[in-house]
Amino acid sequence: MPSFHNGDVEIAYLDEGEGDPIVLVHGFASSKNVNWVYPTWVSDLKKDGRRVIALDNRGHGESTKLYDSAQYEIAIMANDVIALLDHLAIERADLMGYSLGSRMTAVLACEQPRRLRSAIRRGIGIGLIQGGGPGENVAAALEAPSLEDVTDAVGRTFRAFADQTRSDRRALAACLRGSRRLMTSEEAAGITVPVLIAVGTRDEIAGSAQALGQVIPGAEVLDIPNRDHMRAVGDKVYKTGVTDFLSRRQ
Repeated sequence: MPSFHNGDVEIAYLDEGEGDPIVLVHGFASSKNVNWVYPTWVSDLKKDGRRVIALDNRGHGESTKLYDSAQYEIAIMANDVIALLDHLAIERADLMGYSLGSRMTAVLACEQPRRLRSAIRRGIGIGLIQGGGPGENVAAALEAPSLEDVTDAVGRTFRAFADQTRSDRRALAACLRGSRRLMTSEEAAGITVPVLIAVGTRDEIAGSAQALGQVIPGAEVLDIPNRDHMRAVGDKVYKTGVTDFLSRRQ
């Protein structure tokens, strides 16, 4: 698997297919494989005539594990995506994020709009501004000796997922504590790139997609029926909506 260095941090990535580039940015405690390869996003987007790039965020997958929460500030994590575009000599790309990856994509849409053709956000609604989602309860669950020691329901969900993916739990706890900065309404309202917000109708973590869509000018909203935060990533409605959105963006 190829990799590059952004400063002292090694970032693993994949780069497959030909056509307009799209960069896929996975969620917290996940990886490029879990979010994008196994649910066939990479192969589906390649069949759609696109160059597909996906990275392992710092602290995740095959990328460098860091244990200082300051190294996971959301703007620093987002800069890894820009560094990857620079490494691959790509001037502009579509970006699709999931959960934490959607928050990184939002930062780039706000601060680096000239590098984005569009921004697709899965698993984040008004929580981008108002907060919510995994907090200290999840960080504590990740640091617990075992799953049996975790009583918090949300903490148990993320701990079980981290155990399943054999993640570095100490790095994940640092990431969670360092990446919690919220976007202001004013920042979100200043986003000018085309945006698609996709949230499952049973997602209790993301917050309202419609509420966020009212803040970001021209944003499109896609409801993913009967899907929660964890189970929407490979949904057919989601995939069809993304394909349609990409076909219409300028």
